[in-house]
Amino acid sequence: MATEIRVPTLGESVSEATVGTWLKKVGDTIKADEPLVELETDKVTVEVPAPASGVLTEIVAQDGETVGLDALLGQIAEGAAGAAPAKAEPAKPQAAAPAAAPAAPATQSGSAMPAAPAASKMMADNNVSADQVDGSGKRGQVLKGDVIAAMAKGTAAPATAPAAARAPSSTDDASREERVKMTRLRQTIAKRLKDAQNTAAMLTTYNEVDMTAVMELRKKYKDIFEKKHGVKLGFMGFFTKAVTHALKEIPSINAEIDGTDLIYKNYCHVGMAVGTDKGLVVPVIRDADERSIADVEKELGRLAKAARDGALSMADMQGGTFTITNGGVYGSLMSSPILNAPQSGILGMHKIQERPMAIGGQVVIRPMMYLALSYDHRIVDGKEAVTFLVRVKESLEDPERLVLDL
Repeated sequence: MATEIRVPTLGESVSEATVGTWLKKVGDTIKADEPLVELETDKVTVEVPAPASGVLTEIVAQDGETVGLDALLGQIAEGAAGAAPAKAEPAKPQAAAPAAAPAAPATQSGSAMPAAPAASKMMADNNVSADQVDGSGKRGQVLKGDVIAAMAKGTAAPATAPAAARAPSSTDDASREERVKMTRLRQTIAKRLKDAQNTAAMLTTYNEVDMTAVMELRKKYKDIFEKKHGVKLGFMGFFTKAVTHALKEIPSINAEIDGTDLIYKNYCHVGMAVGTDKGLVVPVIRDADERSIADVEKELGRLAKAARDGALSMADMQGGTFTITNGGVYGSLMSSPILNAPQSGILGMHKIQERPMAIGGQVVIRPMMYLALSYDHRIVDGKEAVTFLVRVKESLEDPERLVLDL
């Protein structure tokens, strides 16, 4: 008796995924709950475990294919006896019937094949979704010409379609180029960042903070802190608490727009942008306003490790109301972060650098950091944005304010 391997529930608002890598091949003996295949969603990479022990007799969805919820991925035969039909070809005729079932939800275009690379790029560049394009290639694959045709029939101006195509490289250059299909995560990052720019009235305000007080406090207590809490005392705990204090005073930065309504969040779920080998992810520290600095550091450590290991859950990625991104770890001195829609604010931290500062009529050397707050001007006024950033600066330059809730 065969056991079907199907796409599991992937989380709220996630309806499809891309088959990343099969960890097993046809004919391999597998144990129940052993990881079989990786699925890339627009948020995380999910491992699909074996629903039963046996032999992998068939792989229906190949690497790179887009699959919908409950789509058939493959089949497992019970016991070692399943190995024989796996290597012979009798299982092949059965593949046609099961493969046809998930074809409808498998891809947005109704195809079992992923779009051609040139077509994918053109769709991403012109904000065209796959379900708007009818594929004419083999097994319904979407080709570049299909995208151009769909754009000509749709709202996009036909004249813009050719302009979006990449100019061909010379023969000499083409032999030295490598074309790699974008992962679903990278495609989603690109789309969301562009959507944020197109939708929000984005503006950035800047300030700088003297990190002397925080650095001295950290130096004084870091050993005791680590001994008691089992985690290192970093800067993110201070920044998170400073942000949540400021959000309580300026609630519009912790709100979002829904049509003609404003939704104010009476809680602070702070997202932390983390760079990984597969792209940028933003795990969320829930109820950060109710956590101590030690709790923030512990949760951030857990999330950062899970992000690096590709083990973030959907729950770890959802519900953020404000985001902090730290380009300083890569050496960035100044940048203008892009909003993490539908949020209305994102704080950019940067490199701490010693600079001469005029203090009390004298020039002194201080460890300074530039701060950047990007915000949605549709909901946040300039005065509110500047006040928010000043409050963050005040809390960091006088960290006792965080303890006294001032």
